[in-house]
Amino acid sequence: MPARERAPRLSAEAGVRELRARLPDFFIVGHAKSGTTALYEMLRTHPQIFMPASKEPWFFAEELRERTPPRPGGTPETLEDYCSWFAPARAGQRAGEASALYLWSRTAAGAIARVRPDARIVAILREPASFLRSLHLQFVQSYVETEPDLRRALALERPRSRGEQIPRHTYWPRALMYSEHVRYVEQLRRYHDAFGAEQVLVLIYDDFRAENEATVRRVLRFLQVDDSLPIETSSANPSVRVRSQRVNELVHGVSVGHGPVSLAVKEAVKAVTPRRLRRGALEATQRRIVYASPRPQEEELMRELRVRFKGEVVALSEYLGRDLVRMWGYDGVR
Repeated sequence: MPARERAPRLSAEAGVRELRARLPDFFIVGHAKSGTTALYEMLRTHPQIFMPASKEPWFFAEELRERTPPRPGGTPETLEDYCSWFAPARAGQRAGEASALYLWSRTAAGAIARVRPDARIVAILREPASFLRSLHLQFVQSYVETEPDLRRALALERPRSRGEQIPRHTYWPRALMYSEHVRYVEQLRRYHDAFGAEQVLVLIYDDFRAENEATVRRVLRFLQVDDSLPIETSSANPSVRVRSQRVNELVHGVSVGHGPVSLAVKEAVKAVTPRRLRRGALEATQRRIVYASPRPQEEELMRELRVRFKGEVVALSEYLGRDLVRMWGYDGVR
C-alpha cells in the first residue's frame, strides 16, 4: 500500500543548534525483544543518566510515522516536541532514549546524525530465529500484526510487499516484512557510516543475559559515566501469546478509547475504578483474559529459519570479528 511519507519535522539549522542542548546524548536503537527494555530500565536508575519515563518516542524513524499508535503520553511530532521529553534532564546528566525499531529503520541513522552527529549508539543483536518468533508475538500483542501463526505471517511478506493482505488497523505496515528485521550487517553499516565505529557499541543478547551486570557496566563506560555505582537489575520484557484476536481487538479499543462500545466500556471502568487504579485495572484485565504463555516453539520452523538466515549470521560474524555461527548453533545448520 502506498506509504504516506512524513519525515521528522526538523527545524532549520539555526533552530537545531538552538535546541541541541536538549537532544539526547545517546540512543538505544534496538532490537526489540533483545533486552532493550531491561537495559533502558537499568540505565535510567543511574544518577548521571536521564531517560524519559515514556520509552520509544520513535521520532527519527520515518517508517513509524505512517500511522502513529495512540498512547496516553502522545508521540512527538516536531523537533521541539521531541526535545521537551529531555528538558527535565539536569545539568551534567547524559540524556538518552530507547526506540527499538531505529535499528530496523532505513531512515533513523541518517536522521539522528543530521541533528546529533556526536551521539553514541547502542545496539543489541539476538539469534535470528528466536528473535523473529519473539518479535511476531509482540507484534500480535501490540496489534501491529493480526496473523497469530508465525509461519503464515512470514508467508504473507510477499503479498504484503505489494500492499495486499495488510491488517486494516496496523500501525506499521512496513514492519511486517519480518526478514528485513534480521539484515544485521546492513543495519549496522548504516550506523557505522553515519557515526563511525567508535560511537557505536554492538552487544549480543546472549552476553547481556549471561553477564547482565558486566554488560551494563560496559555500556556505562561507553557512555562515559561512572560505572562503579551499584546497578539495579531489571527483568526482560517477557513474550506472551494472545488467546483471542477478537478479545485483543476489544481490549485494545478500550485502552485507546475508540468506537462507541469501547468508549462505553472505558467510561464504565472509570465509573467504578479510582483514578490511580484505572490503568492497572485495564492491564490486569489484559493479562488475565487476553494473554497466555507462548506455546512451545515449532522446532521445524525454527530449523527452517536458521537455514534461511544462516548467511546473515555468517556475514555478521565476519563483520564483527566474532564467531556467532558457533555461539548461535548455526555451525551444524545445512
